[in-house]
Amino acid sequence: MEAFTLAPGERRLIGTGVAVAIPPGLCGLVLPRSGLAIKHGIACVNAPGLIDPNYRGEIGVILINHGSEAWSVEAGDRIAQLLITAFAAPELVVVDELPRSDRGAGGFGSSGR
Repeated sequence: MEAFTLAPGERRLIGTGVAVAIPPGLCGLVLPRSGLAIKHGIACVNAPGLIDPNYRGEIGVILINHGSEAWSVEAGDRIAQLLITAFAAPELVVVDELPRSDRGAGGFGSSGR
């Protein structure tokens, strides 16, 4: 990763210089760093960013500066974190009706508090 400055309100795709080949059955989730969020207002636009197991290449992180001041980064600074976790991609099946559940057909907010 090269040094850069992100102006207030600016968003940009940042190449990390790190390339991956994640094995089948796993995926990577690119996550923001809480310290950057609270101290500088820096966030990952599409958090979590998914790196699926068939992706090959450099990891890119889309950052946005929600802060009021420009934020500068030097090569080697940590701008995000990567979580490797299990990944399932089941084959989808079209059905005419879904099975019942205790929740029923309720949508957002229908499970209680």
